[in-house]
Amino acid sequence: QVYKGLDIITNKVSPQEQRLCRHHMISFVDPLVSDYTVVDFRDKAMPLISYIFARDKIPIVVGGTNYYIESLLWKVLINTKENPSAAPRPASDRKVELEQLDGAELHRRLSQVDPEMAAKLHPHDKRKVARSLQVFEETGIPHSEILHQQQEEEGGGPLGGPLKYPHSCILWLHADQAALDARLEQRVDDMVAAGLLEELRDFHRRYNQEKVAENRQDYQHGIFQSIGFKEFHEYLVSEGNCSPETSALLLEKGIQALKQVTKRYARRQNKWVRNRFLKRPGPNVPPVYGLEVSDLQRWEEDVLKPALEIVESFIQGREPPAEPLRMEHDENENKRSHRVCELCDRLIIGDREWAAHTRSKSHLHHLKKRRKLEASGRAGGTVGDSGDAETSDKDGSLP
Repeated sequence: QVYKGLDIITNKVSPQEQRLCRHHMISFVDPLVSDYTVVDFRDKAMPLISYIFARDKIPIVVGGTNYYIESLLWKVLINTKENPSAAPRPASDRKVELEQLDGAELHRRLSQVDPEMAAKLHPHDKRKVARSLQVFEETGIPHSEILHQQQEEEGGGPLGGPLKYPHSCILWLHADQAALDARLEQRVDDMVAAGLLEELRDFHRRYNQEKVAENRQDYQHGIFQSIGFKEFHEYLVSEGNCSPETSALLLEKGIQALKQVTKRYARRQNKWVRNRFLKRPGPNVPPVYGLEVSDLQRWEEDVLKPALEIVESFIQGREPPAEPLRMEHDENENKRSHRVCELCDRLIIGDREWAAHTRSKSHLHHLKKRRKLEASGRAGGTVGDSGDAETSDKDGSLP
């Protein structure tokens, strides 16, 4: 939402709602800027928060990109741009250069200079591996060592250094999965009705059409990584060059893809809150209060009233009437364990991720396939060993 344009696809707050309450950090970055980072976001947001506090107001940071919210709550970022020994070019340029390399080569390089960080990152996660390499190249210090230094500061913990704002609280709006999925699908339909296609066509014509023609489109950086843009890529590049029937099919394909990726992203957001805020013990994690939004007819009773009571309690320095959410965590869980699933040819990092993988549809599909092959092989071996030319019709194990 920091980028100018694509107001519908990024679900920006309407001008009418913005007039009800002062909003910041919306539509101020040129859409052609591809190296805007979370460090840039933090460096602009922090002075704004100080300005709001100075006016005796309460800043409300609205999600969802939780990684950006974490950058405001904790000391977790490393700003290589401020390092006097760094190369004169913009720091983010080096990261983009590194991301062009093969993932295995990137991971090998990181293993040589920062084996601890390499053990935490999956070789396929090129962006994080490239960032860690960039940090080492431009500071001379392993990324893992800098993170340890932050966590060991007074008040630090698993998520980083001490809380920047000690009297913070998190209000987590969550809904029943079925209700959330239905609402997200309806939101996509509403976006289409509000002019989504016209917005995408115009943006594509002005900013992306030439890049596509030269085969240098980039859906990994800047505003083009927004959910919804690459989902309509086929439709946008073929419009006017194919039959109306084909165009209609590609449009429907894009709409369905947008619905799927939106629901997937919502699940990731909820998983992030659980794993980062609820399963991290320590004094440097703000209390998280859950607000149930499954039934919008009960917004006043279930969301607005308890939220106001919680915030007022914090302002007045007393205990809120609501209890913060608590989730048990496994002290023995290894978040950095490495396992290779030979069936799926995948490296899985973390005990919880491994458990989730073994329950996933793709893994179970491969497992079922292998068992069928093994059963078929055993049955074929039995027939061959016995020399029998005939088999019973009742033997359902044979192919």
